[in-house]
Amino acid sequence: MTRPLILITGASAGIGAALAREFAAHGWDLALTARRKERLEDLAEEMKAKNGVDSLIIPVDMHTKGASKAIMKAIADAGRHVDGIVNNAGYGVPGIFTKPSWKTHTDFIQIMLTAPCELVYLALPGMVERGFGRIINVASLAGHLPGSMGHTLYAADKAFLIKFSQSLNLETTGTGVHVSALCPGFTFSEFHDVNDTRGLVSKLPNWMWMTSEDVAAIGYQAVEKNAAVRVPGFANKTIAALAKIIPDPIAMALMKRQTKNFRVTDD
Repeated sequence: MTRPLILITGASAGIGAALAREFAAHGWDLALTARRKERLEDLAEEMKAKNGVDSLIIPVDMHTKGASKAIMKAIADAGRHVDGIVNNAGYGVPGIFTKPSWKTHTDFIQIMLTAPCELVYLALPGMVERGFGRIINVASLAGHLPGSMGHTLYAADKAFLIKFSQSLNLETTGTGVHVSALCPGFTFSEFHDVNDTRGLVSKLPNWMWMTSEDVAAIGYQAVEKNAAVRVPGFANKTIAALAKIIPDPIAMALMKRQTKNFRVTDD
């Protein structure tokens, strides 16, 4: 019997790699995408030895237009179809909105918004036809909070992914396809190193942090239960809940205070 295949973007490290390990532990074959081919190969070898699952290695730059179709073609050429998707690839753009170049923003939108939507658009009809599918869109606690000073598009994108997931969850009711938005808070990974915010976030207390492995386990459980939105961790759940009941002016003032150090200007 052929094992189901999960496509995971941004699988070379952090939450993406942890989700690959989680799905492999539950008997899924893997289609792993990221730019760092060697990392993907190491992960594939690890999962083969530990769980006996097979992996397709698809090194790709998700900034590139046509990347989503190229990924789907590579999977089809291998004689497989997509039974699940984890849209995890992503990063942040530091600075106020007008500081980076417009191309920097369009590259960000391509990988953070366009690619996840396109991958789901290409794969979802087959999932519905077969009566089975699992989709996790890795959003963020930031998607539940007011906008921040700096990283202007990040929270906006994550809020979009939450609403996108909720809509898909409703649209696929009764089809056997489950859709979840996973909304982690601060997570031990390479994200903050790539994002050049390690120095700032390292000052945060330990209770605000979770491991990638814990986040991945909660994400897997969420999509199996078809939870439209899942915020992992008690602290993160509390923050998300408070954000819903605190009046907007107060919430905005708090966010301004908390994110002022993330604001990068030309001064």
